[in-house]
Amino acid sequence: MQDASAIDIRDLISAGYDVTASDVLIKAGNKPKMKQHSFVRDLPGEWPVLSADDVKRLLSSVMSERQRRHFEDHNEMDLAFILEGKCRIRTNVYSQRGTMAAVMRIIPSKIRTLDDLGLPPSLAEITKSRQGLALVTGPTGCGKTTTLASLIDIINEQRRCHIVTIEDPLEVEHFDKNSYISQREVGIDTADFYPAMRAVVREAPDVILIGEMRDTTTMNVALQAGETGHLVFSTVHTSSAYETLDRIVNMFPPHEKVHLCQRLSNSLRAVVAQKLVPRADGNGRVVVAEILICTPTVSKAIEDGHFGDLYHLMNEGGFWGMQTMNQGLARYVKAGIISEETALSYAGIVSELKQMLRR
Repeated sequence: MQDASAIDIRDLISAGYDVTASDVLIKAGNKPKMKQHSFVRDLPGEWPVLSADDVKRLLSSVMSERQRRHFEDHNEMDLAFILEGKCRIRTNVYSQRGTMAAVMRIIPSKIRTLDDLGLPPSLAEITKSRQGLALVTGPTGCGKTTTLASLIDIINEQRRCHIVTIEDPLEVEHFDKNSYISQREVGIDTADFYPAMRAVVREAPDVILIGEMRDTTTMNVALQAGETGHLVFSTVHTSSAYETLDRIVNMFPPHEKVHLCQRLSNSLRAVVAQKLVPRADGNGRVVVAEILICTPTVSKAIEDGHFGDLYHLMNEGGFWGMQTMNQGLARYVKAGIISEETALSYAGIVSELKQMLRR
């Protein structure tokens, strides 16, 4: 067993990376842990119990002086660092029981394709749009960042344009291919999302990636950019296309609802709501996605505020590349990739999925 004082934080990340862990977790009074396929497990190898000083030393080694001061003032902060040749690590440092702790998300350097992710090729059509808003939604840890990285990489390979990303923190590193990419990290390259969004339209962008839609201000600027000749990608923490639109509309005052629905109907290109579902063989997880493509019929339903119609339109919209979450789950069950029991636990409408599986 290693002496705790000799451990480097990159040793812990490397051990997790080698067994495809999604996160490495450290706190005082415990051995390092990892999340692998949604379960917390022991990090492989012989690791000692870490003291509060050990955790502070490990985390301080990847924090700048400004970041240390920020943590001292706020008891939490986000940062990112690189494990050369392997991955980028998105880290949330926080205080628990009066000591430092952290959860470190492992983001492999290799950008995976839509085919690698098991996502339908219809999503690649979104990247051909010259303007509008495309949203990838789902709970934390469902692979939104990976899907967005794949879409941005398609544009990078196929178009000669300027892509600007605004992230907190910067997660996936993109390198210029046919496109020219500027990646701005909140807290390092810009003070906050709003000033960065206000400035971005003066940076001659063609494509804009906003790490997260956090408030009405960010949403408003994103919609504005989508309306004025830019293709905008972002994320929302919602579990379905209906919930996404409902939340966006309810973020604004009631008297703005009609106008907002009209703006969304003109700007929205697609909503991809995804979940990571455990495979039947226990060997990892698979992405299952609900996909809403904004055809003229869908846009009209959004303009009228009839969000309840969207589920039926997705159900019947296979020709356009649309599908409901239940359709995606049923397809994987019939292919033997996920179990029926697992599918039902992730279903949007359980009774409907049961009927689909019986058929």
